[in-house]
Amino acid sequence: MPTRIETMQNTSYIALSRQAALWRQMEVVANNMANANTPAFKGEEMMFREFLVPTRSSERAVGGKLSFVQDVGVLRDTREGPLTKTDNPLDFALHGDGYFQIETEAGMRYARNGHFRLDQTGMLVNSQGYAVMDDRDQPIVFAPNETRVEVASDGTVSTENGRVARLKVVKFENDQQMRKAGDSLYETTQEPEVVQSPHVAQGMMEESNVQPVLEMTRMTQILREYQGVQKMLDAEHDRQLKAIQALGFTKTN
Repeated sequence: MPTRIETMQNTSYIALSRQAALWRQMEVVANNMANANTPAFKGEEMMFREFLVPTRSSERAVGGKLSFVQDVGVLRDTREGPLTKTDNPLDFALHGDGYFQIETEAGMRYARNGHFRLDQTGMLVNSQGYAVMDDRDQPIVFAPNETRVEVASDGTVSTENGRVARLKVVKFENDQQMRKAGDSLYETTQEPEVVQSPHVAQGMMEESNVQPVLEMTRMTQILREYQGVQKMLDAEHDRQLKAIQALGFTKTN
């Protein structure tokens, strides 16, 4: 059978695992709050599971395992954020599935954020200056005399001189496997699949799908749970001190 000291230590270890999980969960919620105004940002949530650890007494007793909390990853909320009208002809929003394909120095990356601009050469680029790809995997370049840019819902880009290109919109088998690459970009080892009938809205921006009120509620709940576990740890610490003092008094007498 486990000793009293071992039982008290196990209680503290379990409580500390819960506090560590709550701390990581708070970091995720705080990041959601910080990106509540980031275009096309997708909110995230921690995923947890029970982690069983055998105790020294497990070979002598039935069910001798400790139940810890373990975070197994982050789940991204891939639901579309609300669309806001900007009237900027180079702002594009995707309605439904899909990502814009962006060519960076590190390779192809993917984005829902369609806040684009023209660089000095007339090439369509994102906020960081990376080229936006067309359906032939080529940058989209406008002639110096082309001033009126129009984008159809299927991604076809035209000017007053006629058709220029078609935006490449792709999707993936599992969006959760896409990793953040910074600057609203994603990377993945999955093969992209071209969206045959995309829905592109010109002069619109997809907002973050984070709901600040809901995140504030989660933050308050996490803080209260963390404080509750801390109170339990403080009480357990006091009990351990009393037990040690009692054991020391018994041995001296």
